[in-house]
Amino acid sequence: MRDEMANPMIDGRRADTERRRQRVVKALNTSSANGTEISVSAIARAAGVDRTFLYRHKDLLAQIHTAQLVPPETAGNPAPTTRESLRADLANAQQHIARLSTHNRQLQLRLSAVLGEQVWRESGLGAPPDIDHLQQRIALLEQSVMELTSQLDERDQELDAARAANRELFANTNRQLNPR
Repeated sequence: MRDEMANPMIDGRRADTERRRQRVVKALNTSSANGTEISVSAIARAAGVDRTFLYRHKDLLAQIHTAQLVPPETAGNPAPTTRESLRADLANAQQHIARLSTHNRQLQLRLSAVLGEQVWRESGLGAPPDIDHLQQRIALLEQSVMELTSQLDERDQELDAARAANRELFANTNRQLNPR
């Protein structure tokens, strides 16, 4: 008699398990289609089963984990995302990070140089801030000195010529006054 009673109980239990499995599969398909969260807790909640039910049925758990790896489809992107496209996106993101990192290092070096120069000037150890103006002034003064030196040389030559002419005149005048 026990065997006769046990079969309907076992059959009922199997039917209940099958109904729960179908609810889990339906909840998983609905979540995948809607793009809602796919996790063991969310699927168990949506299917109305306990999480332990999913952990006892490894095939259902594997389906949930597989669905977690596939990105959800959105209205703006109806085509499914492939692993290759995700890898390409990852590679592009890594290259972008590398470029930004290089740019960041360059900016840090420039900032360091500018701050170092500013500290050098403010400490009084460096050149005055108007060094360009002073260098221009030096160049003008050197040019002026060269022009004045040139003018002085010309005047010296004129003075030498005038002295030579005066000597000649005095020599001629002296010869005329003293003809020997």
